[in-house]
Amino acid sequence: MVNVTINGIAVRVPEGTTIMEAAAKAGVTIPSLCYLKEINEIGACRVCCVEVEGESRLVSSCNNLVYEGMVVHTNSPRARQARRINVELLLSQHDGHCATCVRSGNCKLQHVANQLGILRNPYATDLPASQWTTTFPLYRDAQKCIKCMRCVQYCDKIQTLGVWGMAGSGGRTTIDITYNRRIKDSDCALCGQCITHCPVGALRERDDTIEVLDALADPDKITVVQIAPAVRAAWGESHGLPREMATVRRLAAVLRSIGFDYIFDTAFSADVTIMEESAEFLQRFAAGELTEYPMFTSCCPGWVRFIKSQYPQLTKQLSTSKSPQQMFGALTKSYFAEKLGVPPEKICCVSIMPCVAKKAEKNGHTYVNTGSLQDVDIVITTREMDRLIRSENINVFSLPEAEFDSPLGIGSGAGVIFGATGGVMEAALRTAYHTVTGTNAAPDAFRAVRGTEGWREAEFDLNGTTIRCAIASGLGNARKLVEAVLAGQKQYDFVEIMACPGGCVGGGGQPIPFEQNEQADVRGDLLYKLDRLSPLRYPHENPEIRVLYDTYLGKPMSEKAEQLLHTDHFSWEMPLSLHLQAQDTEDTTIQFGHHK
Repeated sequence: MVNVTINGIAVRVPEGTTIMEAAAKAGVTIPSLCYLKEINEIGACRVCCVEVEGESRLVSSCNNLVYEGMVVHTNSPRARQARRINVELLLSQHDGHCATCVRSGNCKLQHVANQLGILRNPYATDLPASQWTTTFPLYRDAQKCIKCMRCVQYCDKIQTLGVWGMAGSGGRTTIDITYNRRIKDSDCALCGQCITHCPVGALRERDDTIEVLDALADPDKITVVQIAPAVRAAWGESHGLPREMATVRRLAAVLRSIGFDYIFDTAFSADVTIMEESAEFLQRFAAGELTEYPMFTSCCPGWVRFIKSQYPQLTKQLSTSKSPQQMFGALTKSYFAEKLGVPPEKICCVSIMPCVAKKAEKNGHTYVNTGSLQDVDIVITTREMDRLIRSENINVFSLPEAEFDSPLGIGSGAGVIFGATGGVMEAALRTAYHTVTGTNAAPDAFRAVRGTEGWREAEFDLNGTTIRCAIASGLGNARKLVEAVLAGQKQYDFVEIMACPGGCVGGGGQPIPFEQNEQADVRGDLLYKLDRLSPLRYPHENPEIRVLYDTYLGKPMSEKAEQLLHTDHFSWEMPLSLHLQAQDTEDTTIQFGHHK
């Protein structure tokens, strides 16, 4: 233990503690912009500099350790002046039009500048040139970037993709796509974690709220909206709603007041996904197709983009089942359109998702019976929905809860936990067990797949047969798992992967807490609580699912189910990783998908 004094407060901390961490224990907050614990501890912004007695220079508190007897002044005149100058210099290269910034009110730079009382900047504004495609789901504004390196480090260390890097030199140094690539030509998985870890508005999702408003205003359109399971765990955060008030039924009431014609729960189509994916797994397992490599879940489009760009030889191991989002769209424009007696072209299907990659996924699948008609027309993130709610001046505290519409509105608890890492696996095993044995296992019989570890393993007995399962969240963990499988070090039958750490609840489209502390665990716990409280915990017992199959689809993996609810992962292309591009150039003999 080490004894230090911070702003006159004596504190005792373990050896190896940083000045910033010691200050926090003493109740002293040191502002910072670039710091991310164990990810970005490089002192790039210099905003956290403090004065240490006996040191000739100011030191960054995020990456300097305390020592016995250290005396620190976090707000001495010298430290305060340096912090002010550093922020003013950052502002001189930052587009300060806060009123038109998506992060206004939730921006670390804005907050620090306000704290320092900066009312005018003595330095001339010198903004870098900024060009970016407006069609890609991920948008970057170079004029707002403060070069903190958070996006670079997170993409490299946690997601292992290395999409972002430093470009230029000297005063022209900036962040850009690595190796002079354009974003649409890169192997970006669109996980959106760079967005949620950016302290300012330099990164955001493509805004599609205007499209939603246009659809709502079109008298010839029937607007149908689906709410993803993970959205219910987070949507109230930016509105100040406590979690017990921010229920999915209150959100349904909000969306109804905005003007949507029909409001449904994606947990319903998650139940459909479970029916199809569990049947597909049992079929492929029985056929001996999984002896070498496992079947991978395909619900997460970020993961699908990752495997197609990094390990395309494993694309065939992906489940052919569409994601719940796409299944919902397909059923809306077939099953539901027939019930309404309207042509599918008249329906505008809107998704509210915790994910940026879903914006790209909607373009990858089409409803086969109507040519080029998309399953889903518009995808907005949880953040976009929150902005839409504020633009409509809706008082979310005063609205009573409302029910979902029918027949796509009832979802089981198994469908709800899709939003948490391990939830897809657990839900699929509940139904697979019933399919094999004819009886239900206890609802929590497969809870061993739950947890916060990035890579987990479990084995289950399925009527005398051992099923080897693995779960990973975060693409860095996914890479480790896949490499182990390819090397023959691990062998599984069924694997669930989520691109975002913690699963969809920690998705790149979710609300960004001001302190940017991870919320996936808290949100995931809420989904498991909702599962425990649900009167329905098995998808095969969902009455609306039974009606769907009895009257329309027949059975899981039927010809009609295959036509509507399954997809060809080779029907669209993904830019390969640079390593594979180099192999391709050398005319490698490795074969994958449509490439050789």
